[in-house]
Amino acid sequence: MSYKEDLMRYIETAIREGASDLHISAGRHPTVRVAGLLIPLVKEPVLKPEDSQGLAEELLSESQKERFERDMSVDFSYQYKDAARFRCNCFKQSGAVGIAMRHIPEKIRTLEELNQPEILQSFTKQKQGFFLVVGPTGHGKTTTLAAMIELINSERAEHIVTIEDPIEYLYEDKKSLIDQREIHVDALDFPSALSTVFRQDADVLLIGEMREKETMSTAVTAAETGHLVFSTLHTNNAGQTIDRIIDSFPPDQQAQIRTQLAETLTGIFSQRLIPRISGGVIPAYELLVRNTAVANLIRERRTHEINSVIETGADQGMIHMNRSLANLVRAGEITLETAEKYSLSPKLLKRLI
Repeated sequence: MSYKEDLMRYIETAIREGASDLHISAGRHPTVRVAGLLIPLVKEPVLKPEDSQGLAEELLSESQKERFERDMSVDFSYQYKDAARFRCNCFKQSGAVGIAMRHIPEKIRTLEELNQPEILQSFTKQKQGFFLVVGPTGHGKTTTLAAMIELINSERAEHIVTIEDPIEYLYEDKKSLIDQREIHVDALDFPSALSTVFRQDADVLLIGEMREKETMSTAVTAAETGHLVFSTLHTNNAGQTIDRIIDSFPPDQQAQIRTQLAETLTGIFSQRLIPRISGGVIPAYELLVRNTAVANLIRERRTHEINSVIETGADQGMIHMNRSLANLVRAGEITLETAEKYSLSPKLLKRLI
């Protein structure tokens, strides 16, 4: 058996089982994540260090191997035949090689198919602004943004530029023209890719992830200058997201970024994928919609009060995470115990049920 054949067998098992992730690591069986649970493939042998190394070499291009040797970690995408696409990270662990492969569905699902609230469609119809989808790794941020970008692609004639590391969903031009740029392949890094977007006649900009203040600054400036900008952050809720952005800047620049955020931010959507009683997962979410009160709280350094605005802003389309969780419990989709695990304020959650 060759490593290529082993890899194909693991991938085909992951696809067949509906896994979201495939993990390859020395000292363990190959492992898949299905509906949030890690399941070792016990019919496969435990991998030795030379096995995970050989499997990595099947996945990596020559340039990626060079980056891996230099940085001891590398992100990349992998297309398996015409059957599946994966976002991958190859890394060193305990002196050996580890691989994490996230399955990216070929079909871009609609917001309705993802069980997302209808109000998200309104953010795709705006001509400019800054919209963020936030939450922990593995909770569907990229998938939600892909559905929003695809909605624009289907309804409007816009020039959409995506900047990703790596490219995950592949778009086909419909009404829009879409250019997808991958870091390390089409651009050196996020800041350099963003610095040229103003000369590319872009209308809509998707930034895969905001990792440093240069990216954040350019993203906000792009929203200020007539672009519709979408991006993600690994934060828990709206208030924390705003603080994370502002705190990324030196003290002497924070007043400016506060003002810019107050003017350009259109909304922050935080989501979690919750294990469903019937199997699989279902999203719970929080939505902050920028209004005059929210803009003033951002300017006046009162982001700790944003949670209260969300709680009382249902008439403006705002959604509180606890209310979303409570609705799922009442609908019989998830258990109360599961809801409490994902709630940031379980006592309030119990009062809502």
